[in-house]
This record gives sequence, structure tokens and C-alpha cells, in this order.
Amino acid sequence: MSAYSEQALVFQCQGESLVGVLSIPESPAGRAVLIVVGGPQYRAGAHRQFTLLARHLAGEGIASLRFDYRGMGDSSGAGRSLERAGDDIGCAIDRLLEALPRVREVVIWGLCDAASAALFYAHRDARVSGLVLLNPWVRTEQGLARAQLRHYYGARLLQASFWRKLLRGEFKLRAAGASLGKAVRDAAGHDSAMAHAPLPERMEDGLRRFKGRVLFILSGNDLTAQEFKALVASARGWRRLLQDPRMEQYELPHANHTFSTREWRDEVAGRTAAWVKAL
Repeated sequence: MSAYSEQALVFQCQGESLVGVLSIPESPAGRAVLIVVGGPQYRAGAHRQFTLLARHLAGEGIASLRFDYRGMGDSSGAGRSLERAGDDIGCAIDRLLEALPRVREVVIWGLCDAASAALFYAHRDARVSGLVLLNPWVRTEQGLARAQLRHYYGARLLQASFWRKLLRGEFKLRAAGASLGKAVRDAAGHDSAMAHAPLPERMEDGLRRFKGRVLFILSGNDLTAQEFKALVASARGWRRLLQDPRMEQYELPHANHTFSTREWRDEVAGRTAAWVKAL
């Protein structure tokens, strides 16, 4: 692992101040990583994952910038939704390249709805050469219901504890039946339009337009990842896109949504660094 330093940055985006931390190796490579924060988090990430990822990348010679959107963490302004984060991402890339003149291209790294935001943005910016997308957020009411039917109710029937409760009369059959019935109705969809929800369609369009390489990292023990896999299995457009040689997939079979153990975080960081170097 090479030596590195860290530098706090404050930069402007449409009249607001964004705060970030730049992790700088002694001799930065020509490709850096922009760590985009998802959900109601700030630049450190859950379990300090983004901080630890940035430091691992810097130790491998890869510079990175992790930052707060407007309205999040220490940045000023109104909060951003995943579909309105494009200007923030663009301003962060501008500042990253300004701080490190040797860097010529950027890989965007995003977890959950940050992965979705990255797909909306990447094809618009020629400086982005790659995407690392972890457990992308594709949630619709119908998609969630399908994932629950497949991965919760199906697994429940295989558990001995379920049958013991049922035999002892401890299982709330009426409530469970109502819940299952709702899931079935939602999974079927209320009309044909529900089969093609706007969010997954727009993400598919962004992926199709993007000409760089993409690494998908999925957790085996995560409903969001299961929803994404179910979407790919049911949508021909997504299946075709993921068969492209530019696309790679990797799964951590037991990991949860935020990769909360040191083992999982280290595996994600190592996999990311190796992939970025190999681009």
C-alpha cells in the first residue's frame, strides 16, 4: 500500500457550497474515483464504508473524492433526490479534475440510489469511463411485491419454525393471509403500465447510452439486490444490456445491503481497486 494524504474541499454548485474529502496517493493514476453518496447519508457512509473505501483506493494509487450533495451532510442548499443529483455530480467531477490535473477520467462508484443517480448522469459526461454500481435501486411497488413473494414468503415455507408455530396455533393466519394477498395483488400489477415502471426504464436508457465499462456488485442477503436481479430476469432490455462484454457482475453471497462487516467492506474495496486498475 502506498502513502497518501487527505484534503478537505469546499466547492460551489449553483450558488451552494458542497463539502468533500479528497484522498490523494503520492503518485495518482490518470483515473480517479468519485464516490457518490446514496440515501440519507453523508460522505463517510454507513459503517464508515466510503471513508475506508477511499483510503483503500488511495493506498492502491487511485485518487478519490467523496462529497455531500446539496442539502446533505455539511453542504448547503435544499436536499437532492436521486434524479436531481446530476449537477452535484458534475460539479464534483469538475473540482476533482481541477485539484488533480494528471487525472483525465473518472469512475463513478455508487451504492443503492447513488447507483441509480450514476446511471442517469454518466452518459452525459465524456470524462466518465466506468461505473461501479452496488445494489442499484430499481424499486417499484410491483417489483418490491415480487421480490417479497419470491424471497420472503418462499423461504418462510421452508423454515421449521414456521411449521412449529402453525401446529401450536401461534401463527396469525388471517393477518399473514392478508399480507400475502396484498403482495400477490401488487406483484400482478393493477394495470399493464405497472409492468414497466418509469424508474427502471430510465435507468435502462441511461445504461444503454453509456459507452464505458460497468461493474455491478450485488449482495446476496439484500432485498434491493433481489429486486434488481428480478428486474433483469423479467426485462429483455436489461438482460441484453448485461450480456454486453462491457458489463461485469459480482455477488457477495452473504452480504447485506450496506456491506456492514469488515470482511465484506474489504472485499468490495479490493474488487473495486482491481477493476479500476484493469480498465
